[in-house]
Amino acid sequence: MMPLTFADVGEEMMIKKIGGRPETKKFLESLGFVVGAGVTVINQIGGNVIVNVKDSRIAVSKEMAAKIMV
Repeated sequence: MMPLTFADVGEEMMIKKIGGRPETKKFLESLGFVVGAGVTVINQIGGNVIVNVKDSRIAVSKEMAAKIMV
């Protein structure tokens, strides 16, 4: 298990755990980051990580991405 920030661009991973405070977890879940979902890193630009999750392209900060374990 590793943080999403360490995933290679273009590699599809499965979300294994979401860390952080309850409100952070709830926010990430509302965006589609749930345990068992597939996630692919599209790009990393200026501290943001752009990912595909549940057919949506979403940019999250490095701090948020570090709480998503794959």
